[in-house]
Amino acid sequence: MILASLLFAFIAAALHVYIFSMESLTWTRPATWERFGLNSQADAETTRSLAYNQGFYNLFLAAGAFIGVGCVAFGADGSAQAIAGWTLIFSCCGSMFLAAAVLALTGRKYLRAAVLQGTTPLLAVVLGLLAVAAG
Repeated sequence: MILASLLFAFIAAALHVYIFSMESLTWTRPATWERFGLNSQADAETTRSLAYNQGFYNLFLAAGAFIGVGCVAFGADGSAQAIAGWTLIFSCCGSMFLAAAVLALTGRKYLRAAVLQGTTPLLAVVLGLLAVAAG
């Protein structure tokens, strides 16, 4: 279960790096702003600074999850390094999942994105908790 949890945490982090790139680097490109449901280039320009900031939140969550995966993968069971790694995974992936839940509650049109964004971090947390409890 540890390996599966780490794999899902890694995938969740990679997805959030991709989301960062869209929100902070390519927000004003039509393919990006259309994906986020904006109606015009003017809307993209108006919301650019908000998206830029939000993108960095996603990047920081991804970085924490990546570091957590590394700490667990290369730390001995029960070591301070592994404990810190699990803490990062639970915190960062838990935040990713909760943000996806908020997105889902925002409206039906966001449900698909919320499921995409929230499934892998949820699996990382659940499998990680089962692994730690068994361990």
